[in-house]
Amino acid sequence: LRAHSWQKKNWRNAMALPQDIRSVNDVLADSITRGSETSWIETRPGMAWTKVLWVGQESGRWAVLLKWNKGYVAPPHKHLSAAFAYILKGRLKVRHTTYEAGDFLYETNGMVHGATEALEDTEYLFFCDGPVLFFDDDKFTGYRGWEQVLRMQQEAMTKTRQAAE
Repeated sequence: LRAHSWQKKNWRNAMALPQDIRSVNDVLADSITRGSETSWIETRPGMAWTKVLWVGQESGRWAVLLKWNKGYVAPPHKHLSAAFAYILKGRLKVRHTTYEAGDFLYETNGMVHGATEALEDTEYLFFCDGPVLFFDDDKFTGYRGWEQVLRMQQEAMTKTRQAAE
């Protein structure tokens, strides 16, 4: 291997690695999801769909692509971890702010907010570091963490296989 010119000039100043960085798990691999080959999962008939992009069972994190028709309203919820969203198209009202295509949203761990509304047909990437707890005025109405997202994906894959048979 040829060293880069920077490496050649600065090799004397380089510090040895403080530990062995070789992988101890030879089954580690990059994960790829081909969105064009992933089916939409209808989560509310005629109004909302999800594509599961990734579920990190070891970390509890998950990533989805959400598609909401104009007028869809997600119920009030609390983030039990940090969440990130990137609006690909459309407009989304979250609390008192309207987000548009190209906007990035970070929601801190513990964020509580009312309904989230699609002001027009909207698609956005949603990355969550853990579960989301849904509620109404009286009680908890739902919970979505990595296990629920994984089950949603597995059930959709089973239905797709059965339909193909």
